[in-house]
Amino acid sequence: MERFQDILAKAVNEYGLALTEQQLASMDSYYRLLIEWNEKMNLTAIIEPQEVAVKHMVDSLSCYRDDIFTAEASLVDVGTGAGFPGLPLKIFQPDIKLTLIDSLNKRLNFLHEVVDTLGLQQVTFVHTRAEEAGKNKQYREQFQIAVSRAVARLTILCELCLPMVKPGGWFIALKGAQYEEEVCEAANAVKVLGGKIEDIRPVTLPGLTDKRAVVYIKKVAATPSTYPRKPGTPEKKPL
Repeated sequence: MERFQDILAKAVNEYGLALTEQQLASMDSYYRLLIEWNEKMNLTAIIEPQEVAVKHMVDSLSCYRDDIFTAEASLVDVGTGAGFPGLPLKIFQPDIKLTLIDSLNKRLNFLHEVVDTLGLQQVTFVHTRAEEAGKNKQYREQFQIAVSRAVARLTILCELCLPMVKPGGWFIALKGAQYEEEVCEAANAVKVLGGKIEDIRPVTLPGLTDKRAVVYIKKVAATPSTYPRKPGTPEKKPL
């Protein structure tokens, strides 16, 4: 049976990125822990080695840009779940300072174990809802980059993520098949929250034909203090 490490090396290579042996070994340990913990709690429906390699690991790295993910950049992964895209990005660019936010403590316990096992430095875990983090002085407009994957529609995500980004920084959303529709729908929210859509990069993952894209939103002005609104409101009354 082909090892996960080899499957991943091939997929990353096909996508046009290169991982070191150490990075491949780290991703392999991450995969093993994901499968082990997934048996006791629901972390992911994707468990086949090929699928995890492509749909989790490579997909997470698809948003990477040298000019944004610079050494020492502070990155918050909002609604990180099983750690995607934050942890693969941290393994790929170890110099970033990573904060993982999730509303479920059990998931953060899993991520703690991954980070400890891999010996990753400068990773912070925050157990809170994104709406509350965006109001908290400790996190509001404190990050150069916010990333989020598969958490909510873009209109809602903008309200959850842009308040945490410093003016001049970036909010990066990894989106699926309906990204064009979501981008149109989010135009008002982006503007109101101090953002500007800079780039929409279609993504083709190795062996997959589905539509997906990475949306890069630049933070061009401070977010009005009204936002984010209280938990539940962004979903019920999108901007």
